[in-house]
Amino acid sequence: MHFVLIFGPQAVGKMTVGQELAKITDLKLFHNHMTIDLVGQFFDYGTKAGKRLVNLFRQEIFEEVANSDLAGMIFTYVWAFNLQEDWDYVQQVVQLFESKGGTVYYVELESDLEERLQRNTSTNRLEHKSSKRNIEWSEKDLLQSMDKYRLNSFEGEISFANYIKINNTNIRAEEVAKIVKETFQL
Repeated sequence: MHFVLIFGPQAVGKMTVGQELAKITDLKLFHNHMTIDLVGQFFDYGTKAGKRLVNLFRQEIFEEVANSDLAGMIFTYVWAFNLQEDWDYVQQVVQLFESKGGTVYYVELESDLEERLQRNTSTNRLEHKSSKRNIEWSEKDLLQSMDKYRLNSFEGEISFANYIKINNTNIRAEEVAKIVKETFQL
C-alpha cells in the first residue's frame, strides 16, 4: 500500500499533479476538495459542523483504503506548518497507513505567487473545485492565507525518508508526476 501526500499552498497544482500521477500509477486520487465541496453543500468548511464532517468522511475513506487491497492513494492537503494541529493531523493519517504496512511518500510543491494566481483560475481547478468558482473570494483567500499561515516548509524542516520538494513554477504537471513516480519507484 502506497500513500502519497501531496501538499503545498492553494493553487500550487496539487490536484493536477495528483491527477497526472494517478494516470501513470495504480493509485487513486483523493483531492482535499472532494470532501470540502461535498460538505460545503450543507455547511461552510469554516464551521464546527463543516470541519467535523470533512474530517469524518476523510477518516472513513482513509480507513477503508488502508484496509483494502488497492495499490494505494494520493491525497492532497494544504499543510499550515505554523499550526501544530496540522502536524498532528498529518501524523495521524500517516500512522493509519503505516500501521497497516503502508509506505508514505511526501511530495511538497511550491510555486511563485504569480503562477499560483494564474492557476487559481484554470479550467481544471474550477471544474473540480466548486468552492473556487467565486474567483474574487478564492483569490482573496489565497492572498490572506499567506499572512496567516506558512504553507511551505523551511529548508531542512521535513526529515521524512520519502520526501521530495519540487518548485513547479515552470514545470508541467505531467513532468512533476513523472519525477514523483521515478523518485519513489511507484
